[in-house]
Amino acid sequence: MKNISFLLLFIVSISLRGQNATSSTPKSETAIKWLTISEAVQLNQTNPKKFIVDIYTDWCGWCKTMDRTTFSEVDIAAYINAHYYPVKLNAEQKEDIIINGQTFKFKENGRRGYHELAAALTNGQLSYPTVVMIDEKLVILEVSPGYKKPAEMDMLMHYYGDNAHKTVSPTSFRDSFKSKFPSE
Repeated sequence: MKNISFLLLFIVSISLRGQNATSSTPKSETAIKWLTISEAVQLNQTNPKKFIVDIYTDWCGWCKTMDRTTFSEVDIAAYINAHYYPVKLNAEQKEDIIINGQTFKFKENGRRGYHELAAALTNGQLSYPTVVMIDEKLVILEVSPGYKKPAEMDMLMHYYGDNAHKTVSPTSFRDSFKSKFPSE
């Protein structure tokens, strides 16, 4: 009987130790290290990298869902942090943004208004969330409106992050890409 109690105690302590190891990983190590667009542009001057811009609003339910699901996936966060300058842009922020000497402002419009930079990045097609892929020279590569499931984001970030967009059509890449996330 003593051996069984010891064995159970040992198994419980091992499983608790495993849980503690998992939960002891700081969230900051597995989270996307979001920047402002100004910070990203400044960093890009000395270390060129592509940008991934998440355009959102505070009231957007799908934006919050994408933060909670897609952007919280460890593999997605790690890839984005390694290959991109990740930028969060509130499409309704009131503060001016200055990029390369150009000032973008908040514009009153309807009940909420919008930020000129969000409108510029989406070609005036404001929709939330929207992911904008930008190259190292600040050229917009793709504007992708709507909620992205992890498999969709995995494909999108690899298409540009691996430079496949330079040699492979989006359709060919999509047909051949194998995401580690279920497509549902």
